[in-house]
Amino acid sequence: MDYAAALLEENRAFADLLRDVDDSTPVPTCPGWTFQHLFRHVGRGDRWAAQIVRDRLQEFLDPRRVEGGKPPPDPAEAIAWLCAGARQLVDAVEATGPETPVWTFLGQRPANWWVRRRLHETAVHRADAALALGTEFTLRPDVAADAITEWLERVAIQAGGDGNPLPLDDGDTLHLHATDPGLGEAGEWTVGVDGSNVAWTHQHGKGSVALRGGATDLLLAILRRVSRADTGIELFGDDAVWRNWLDRTPL
Repeated sequence: MDYAAALLEENRAFADLLRDVDDSTPVPTCPGWTFQHLFRHVGRGDRWAAQIVRDRLQEFLDPRRVEGGKPPPDPAEAIAWLCAGARQLVDAVEATGPETPVWTFLGQRPANWWVRRRLHETAVHRADAALALGTEFTLRPDVAADAITEWLERVAIQAGGDGNPLPLDDGDTLHLHATDPGLGEAGEWTVGVDGSNVAWTHQHGKGSVALRGGATDLLLAILRRVSRADTGIELFGDDAVWRNWLDRTPL
């Protein structure tokens, strides 16, 4: 996948959705947030990542120190500011070098890690906006499937931190199967626990619980943006395992 092109495309879709929206409108899937918070979060987040990459930072950058981190008051200029942030990140990665190691919240990673992270961050927040407005939301199946993979990669690294329970009990497994045509093994995930760690593969598997549906629906369900009951997802097996997974994983 061309992550840079996908990020710019997703950024434009997010910007188009937010044009002419009252920025005081609540965003129910981000409790306590309005569209103003959502807009600023995404726009500043891209510039934050761009500055980390551009300056080849090896330590955390306080988001309050991001250059140009506040959108201008004029609505049209604010949309341009939002779109420019994604472009800044893409340009920074190209100039710095995609494989250049930089700081991330998962430890040092290649600079192009940030492009993929920001693509999926923007996609999920576009879903938040669409759900708040009651409009249809969908992603390209390959983007939605990769967002699930990227999220599982982060869960596998971060699960069980700070003394929190692992998302699955020992012996339980979760299987996700995206039904979109053409995804192949990239559309299947089998997740379990290996000792004190979460482990997953793209292998087909039965699972203690299995969910089958479109990649976009699966993504929104695992991130608790929508209830499974409000999608076309089929569930097979032990629903308690699925509920445990939702209760113990981050948004």
